[in-house]
Amino acid sequence: MFKLLTENWTLKLLSLAFALILWIFIMGERRQEVGYRVPLELRNIPAGLMIANEVPSMVDVRVSGPRTLLMKVSEGDISIAVDLADLQPGLTTFKRLEERLNLPNGLRVTRLSPSFIDLKLERIKEKLVPIKVALRGEPLEGYQVGRVKAVPDRVLITGAESELKSVNEVTTEPIDLHGVNEGFSLIVSLVHLGTYTDFKDEKTTEVQVEVLAVEPVVDPSGGGMKQKNTDVVEKGDKS
Repeated sequence: MFKLLTENWTLKLLSLAFALILWIFIMGERRQEVGYRVPLELRNIPAGLMIANEVPSMVDVRVSGPRTLLMKVSEGDISIAVDLADLQPGLTTFKRLEERLNLPNGLRVTRLSPSFIDLKLERIKEKLVPIKVALRGEPLEGYQVGRVKAVPDRVLITGAESELKSVNEVTTEPIDLHGVNEGFSLIVSLVHLGTYTDFKDEKTTEVQVEVLAVEPVVDPSGGGMKQKNTDVVEKGDKS
């Protein structure tokens, strides 16, 4: 038996090597399917315009092809580029995104999600809006809030034209008046909850708050001295 196994061993080794090479070749050419998360690149946005709707940043792609080719492809090698040059304001639909994939020859896209995108371009505009000062809490007993002023009292908002039309003011972060007994000033952040609009430059303002001692008021009914009501929840700019 041993003699049969060792006879013509050179030829048998060559046959085994040939069979192994053939198996590797067949396995390498077998078609497989692989999934990737591919970035969506939006290029050449026209000057003076901006994207004013939600657009996915990634696209799910399934690709099939020979195993040898798929082994050479990584997620970092694939992208989808959409050129926005020369587009006008309005809604544009980009279909057949698979044709924009930079895939090597021999690979085929079997599934794409999403398979198309809707892209809305709007003109970028600016608007100067007033700043509303937000206050909370109450001064120390015997004191009340006098004049409240923001410097500057207006701020420039920029962004999508349609959203900007509904922006009429911005507010400050709430300023706590609890227990204060004298005037003060501080720099506070401005608050604007825009989706496609934002502050152009300044995002803060200086707020000056005047706090006054409450003058006693004589009760004409003979009940003694009273104080003015000093409840403060939120105030705008008081001049």
